[in-house]
Amino acid sequence: MTIYRAFERVGIEIEYAIVARDDLACLPIADWVLQTARAPMGLAWSNEFTAHVLELKTTEPPHSLAGLVQPAQSAIAAMNRMLRDHGAQLMPGAMHPLLNPRDARPWVDDPHGIYAAYRRIFETSAHGFANLQSIHINLPFADDEEFARLHEAVRLVLPIIPALAASSPVIEGRLAGAKDYRLIAYRDNAKEYPLVAGDIIPPRIATPAQYHAQILDPLYDSLADADREGVLRHPWLNSRGAIPRFDRNAVEIRLTDTQESVAADLAVAQAIVGVVRRLYDDERLLRVSIATETLVRILGDCMVKGEEAIITAPDYLDMLGSGSASSARAIWCLSLAGSEVEACAPLRAGTLATRLEKALGDCPSMERICGVYQELCDCLERGTLFRA
Repeated sequence: MTIYRAFERVGIEIEYAIVARDDLACLPIADWVLQTARAPMGLAWSNEFTAHVLELKTTEPPHSLAGLVQPAQSAIAAMNRMLRDHGAQLMPGAMHPLLNPRDARPWVDDPHGIYAAYRRIFETSAHGFANLQSIHINLPFADDEEFARLHEAVRLVLPIIPALAASSPVIEGRLAGAKDYRLIAYRDNAKEYPLVAGDIIPPRIATPAQYHAQILDPLYDSLADADREGVLRHPWLNSRGAIPRFDRNAVEIRLTDTQESVAADLAVAQAIVGVVRRLYDDERLLRVSIATETLVRILGDCMVKGEEAIITAPDYLDMLGSGSASSARAIWCLSLAGSEVEACAPLRAGTLATRLEKALGDCPSMERICGVYQELCDCLERGTLFRA
């Protein structure tokens, strides 16, 4: 395994649904698609928990995300050409707006019994497992000192990610009442075992050893009776909003909804990485302790209200350099002022969730939902931004 310094590289994974071109129904054909799928050098396609979702990911973390737009867009175009022959296409966004999760077919190629263990232990025929599409951002660390700084910087950015990236305001054909319903479903998908997700926001952690002792070991022990063979005894069982992947010396950020196009996905990811890096370099980072409860409260507000959430926690605002109480959108605008992603769509026109809500209206019909989400599919195909 190659060890990279913090911010020397960045890896990314983006998930998309496979849907029918005529009615947007989910098509569980990922197993067939992956038999022949190809992607440009440095990228690859892989499966996810359900058979209607594909993931496009970097095979080796690049120095920068900026150069990925063109090859990733080429990969999307090639995949859509393959799917077209079967009346299918890729759909962006963080949740399928019409899917009944009980109708989703799970991934069946399971040589190690991992998916079977999840189905046996958890309620996987729910939105929190069966209807999620997200962006995972992987940031490396080289040693314990970098881990502590990186984990803390990521922890501080997690609460406001939905205010930039929310794209899941529709559930089973109706407005969900939250701009980032994916995260609500994700947060609640293992209620019987509360240590799986914890508070989504992890506590402050100083070393990998402390992380194992405080989070991973109690988590594994809580499932010991249900997972007697230890099939799930791995760091990826941890469902917090950011998880250390000690097998590859990286922190994986999981709270980012998939956007309408590769360009938007990568702009949002670059924005998040930029703010994490600014906090990482702040000399106050490990001197100032912000309570997990404060961060959890801010995250909850941003999950529901997105960029319109008002943040009043003085210590948090001071850490972000925002001063007095402010909207989450204003915090992002201030944080990204002068950066190369300052003009990205969520800052100019609001989160994709806000734009979807505007396009759909207060009580959208099934036909209206299908029409708007077909526009999203077209945005992904063309590499353009969605405009309400």
